[in-house]
Amino acid sequence: MGIIVNLDVMMAKRKIGVSELAKEIDITMANLSILKNNKAKAVRFTTLEAICRALHCQPGDILEYVEDDETER
Repeated sequence: MGIIVNLDVMMAKRKIGVSELAKEIDITMANLSILKNNKAKAVRFTTLEAICRALHCQPGDILEYVEDDETER
C-alpha cells in the first residue's frame, strides 16, 4: 500500500469542509480533493505545513505508512 493520507479523518475531527480548508491553505479544491482521496503522488512540505497549521495537527496525524501485504505482491 505505501503511504495513506488520512486527511479526511482529520478534517472530520476538526469539522472543516474541503472548500473551507482549501481557501484557508490557498490550494485549489481539486488539488485538495486529490490529496484527500489518496490520489496524490506527492505533497509539498509547504502544503503539508499549511494543512497542519490549519488543522492544528502533526504530519503523522495525516500521513500513515502501511506495509504491503505479502499476498498482494
